[in-house]
Amino acid sequence: MKLLALAAAAVVVTQILVQKEAPPFALGEAAPPLDLPDLQGKRFDLAGLRGKVVLVNFWATWCAPCLEEIPELVQAWRAQRGRCLEVVGVAEESGNPAEVAEFALRHAIPYPLVLDRDGKAAADWHVPGYPRSYLVDREGRVRRVFDGALSRRRVEEAAGPHLPAAGGCPGP
Repeated sequence: MKLLALAAAAVVVTQILVQKEAPPFALGEAAPPLDLPDLQGKRFDLAGLRGKVVLVNFWATWCAPCLEEIPELVQAWRAQRGRCLEVVGVAEESGNPAEVAEFALRHAIPYPLVLDRDGKAAADWHVPGYPRSYLVDREGRVRRVFDGALSRRRVEEAAGPHLPAAGGCPGP
């Protein structure tokens, strides 16, 4: 009887883990909506960036791997934004807008930051932990999902095939 109970428990735990890690969408499908306030309280809508390749980066101010990747994301954004690469940081569990703005200033984050104060966006995107990033193509489809800290090289390699060959940022 104990063995049967143990086996049943193992099946339940396995199902929970598989469900938790299942992607919310298949690669190539439309990205979930992302409509959040930026640090000044203005609405940011991911749909407004159609025509650009966007790295949506879920992070938190207290997350060590997030701190490790920030300089890498800044470098990738600076090097590739002329080719239509945008980075958007979605701050999770990180305090009020003033605290996140002070953090962004201290760490010289130049790309847009938005606040997911109630965690709804993280739930919609099925973010299991931080940092987690999603590469969204120019048509708004998720092309890659990254868990853990990213390097500039990984961002540029993943984004490269989706960016225009020449400079300039054509429409969708």
